[in-house]
Amino acid sequence: MSSHHIVREKQEPALYIHDLGEFNEEYLGQLLEWSPTLIVNAAIYEKMISLGLKVDIVVNSAGQDFFQENTKVIPAKGEALDAVLDYLIAEKYAAVNVIDTKAKLRELGSYIDEINIVVFTSTEKAYAIKSGFSVWKPKDSVFHIEVLSYFETSNLKQNENEEFVVINDGFVTFNFNTAYLFISEKL
Repeated sequence: MSSHHIVREKQEPALYIHDLGEFNEEYLGQLLEWSPTLIVNAAIYEKMISLGLKVDIVVNSAGQDFFQENTKVIPAKGEALDAVLDYLIAEKYAAVNVIDTKAKLRELGSYIDEINIVVFTSTEKAYAIKSGFSVWKPKDSVFHIEVLSYFETSNLKQNENEEFVVINDGFVTFNFNTAYLFISEKL
């Protein structure tokens, strides 16, 4: 297989797997397609190795030292995700994809100005957007929007399940007065 893509280091988002849960292996393959820096929580290190993955960095190792050759270790004094984000920011990464069982974006608010964070769970993709954000979506795509303040949008309608559904194929634009709006899409 030949590839003519040139990927500069840190150009692609890093991938941090905190908890794989029921995450779809096909989606995992897509996130790994461009060979991002792969960071895993020590609790799932063995599972990642069993999938044949090369792990670049392990966080929260708790005294383990049986890692693959050239694997770095990030110690975590508190939350593993905070340690990973602090490391990536210090290393000048622009973005990170996180796989976890829950998308707790609100807890990551203090990092959003410094690094672009997308959290994937088995059912959704969650991220923060700035006012003026626009994205093309097919009709009937579903967004969950954490409504904390007034916002305006085009091409969306709210249904009885508190979901926002795309009305027609086309762009959806979000405008609001707060710093960010937290949204998620079904996978």
